[in-house]
Amino acid sequence: MIFPALLLCLAASTFAQDTCNGFTQLCSRKYSDITFAASHNAAFVGFSPAHNQFEYPEQGMDMGIRYFTTQVHIEDGEIRQCHTDCALLDVGPFSEIVVSIKKWLDSHPQEVVTLLIGNGDDNILIEEFQPAFEAAGARDMVFEPGSDLGPRNWPTLGELIDTGHRFIVFMDYNANLAKVPYIIPQYNHYVETPFSPTKDNFFNCDVDRPSADTPVDERMIFANHNLNIDIAGIKVPAPLHAADTNSVGNIRQQTESCVADHGRNPNVVMLDFVTEGNVVQAQRELNGL
Repeated sequence: MIFPALLLCLAASTFAQDTCNGFTQLCSRKYSDITFAASHNAAFVGFSPAHNQFEYPEQGMDMGIRYFTTQVHIEDGEIRQCHTDCALLDVGPFSEIVVSIKKWLDSHPQEVVTLLIGNGDDNILIEEFQPAFEAAGARDMVFEPGSDLGPRNWPTLGELIDTGHRFIVFMDYNANLAKVPYIIPQYNHYVETPFSPTKDNFFNCDVDRPSADTPVDERMIFANHNLNIDIAGIKVPAPLHAADTNSVGNIRQQTESCVADHGRNPNVVMLDFVTEGNVVQAQRELNGL
């Protein structure tokens, strides 16, 4: 005889195994049909004008963030996470964020997490990133798109989870799938709205990168929703405005401009200070959950 309490435990276990990023509805949905809130410069944690977050990536993952970005530079022959220049802000080796995501995924088997690497300043050779994934034991977990993956025809979250390829990695510049088949060129799959927006160009879904004339129908949409303040020509994050910037209404004001201009929500909404405001609630609403 199976006791009722045991039946409840079995049912709960089965339900948990049928969720993808926390929701059963997402299991059958293509990765390219989901909106992710993204933590901008996820490891740049602190309170100076060079910092973009108040909590580390692990806290973001625990609260429901599944998309992270970082910026890399070469310093003394090592790939490090630095903001603009390692003399300005250096938060440690690039390998640390790979290890953090890999460890979190190991203990959360029904989750898919994405990392976008900003490599536009130093244009580090793509082969130099491989040791970080191999040393972290993440190599077999990282998704390889293959040559026939359309930018809006990705596998479902359920398929990514079933195959064990739950770690998605993009790079803005210098990616080459022929050399490293699991670091995906960002602009083969996305169009991006203006970077480091200020109040003067905040609520729009204009295409800025890779070029203004890139066909939006052929790409996912990456929306920058990280408010900046222009101080004597230098743009810095606006932490005092973060709760309002990251409110559901404020986020939806920009995403509705994407709907008006392009007929759909953006796939990524990138934010500073994701622990402020109502970021996860907005993410749920944008996915109809």
